[in-house]
Amino acid sequence: MRFVGLVWANLARKKLRTTLTVGSFAVALFLFGVLVPIRGAFSGGTDVAGADRLTVINKTSLIMPLPFSYRDRLLGVPGVAAVTFATWFGGVYQDERNFFPQFAVDKDTWFDVYSEYVVPKERLAEFLRDRQGCLVGRSLAKRFGWKVGDRIPLRGAIFTGAWEFNLDGIYDGKRPDVDTSQMLFRYDYLEEQRQFGKGTVGWYVVKLANPDDAVRVAAAIDDGFANSPYETLTQTEKAFAASFAKQMGNIGLLVMTIGAVVFFTLLLVTGNTMAIAVRERTGELAVLKTVGFSDLGVLGLVLGESVLIAGQGGALGLALAKLFTLGGDPTRGMLASFYLPWSSIGLGFGLALLVGAAAGALPAISAMRLGVVDALRRV
Repeated sequence: MRFVGLVWANLARKKLRTTLTVGSFAVALFLFGVLVPIRGAFSGGTDVAGADRLTVINKTSLIMPLPFSYRDRLLGVPGVAAVTFATWFGGVYQDERNFFPQFAVDKDTWFDVYSEYVVPKERLAEFLRDRQGCLVGRSLAKRFGWKVGDRIPLRGAIFTGAWEFNLDGIYDGKRPDVDTSQMLFRYDYLEEQRQFGKGTVGWYVVKLANPDDAVRVAAAIDDGFANSPYETLTQTEKAFAASFAKQMGNIGLLVMTIGAVVFFTLLLVTGNTMAIAVRERTGELAVLKTVGFSDLGVLGLVLGESVLIAGQGGALGLALAKLFTLGGDPTRGMLASFYLPWSSIGLGFGLALLVGAAAGALPAISAMRLGVVDALRRV
């Protein structure tokens, strides 16, 4: 208790300096806590991609369709447990700035393959009955204030004309990082109304009976459609999602670079603060050694101050970041998810303590090596 009391007393002596240093950690860890969800939003598809799912697209380009007849052939490939499909719609709601993904999906198989989407049974049953029905994610419904029973008009950008949908239900994710910013509607409604592309789909999603067979099944699918008018490119869902993330640049490297610069700056600021504190208390440290404090005790005292500053600032910054992310996507639809996991909070707090310890190391060693006679002579 005597040791802890000394640490607190020393920090309280220069309240303004301590507050500013704690604030530096808080700002840095708040930035860390915001950058992590941003990185997660751009790479989230790769993080939550199903290990037992393959994506089958047209070998020429993703924007090129595949025949609807491929579904039955895919089901016949050994190792395939289920097949579903989707087509990008690209409609506009009220204004071009109100962007959100819209997919025409196979109503009978989509939620069997994507089990991470949670839809109340009665809402899913209504969706299956309603040809103009749609389901939207929780975050998308919150963004526009939609509720079950609303009529949602879209202006077709690819498939032109006025399209109207009945909001039959709102889906959630089994995990916080599942994308709930999408709108899903029935493929048969699109097929009935569209002006071109009938009998085709955008891409297929194959669910594997055994995830270990991914390479073999992917090769079998592509070999089966080789030299056909619609050759395929089959890859794991993780690789498919990663290809989109790469189009946005190396977000992970950018986040790591910013984080490294911030923590290095913290190291310098905190190290300078602790060095000044040790220099100001040279005489006091000598007295502590005189009354019985060991060299290691003085070392622990200075390190304790530095780590405590880092811990306070880190906890404050991460708490503010967590509160900020609870408000949802601040870009209003640009990010698929905006969630700060507890594992990242733990990582950030650990990094803060590590920086605090590293920053206090040199001043603490200097204080430990301080000779009593030399120190008293400086006073």
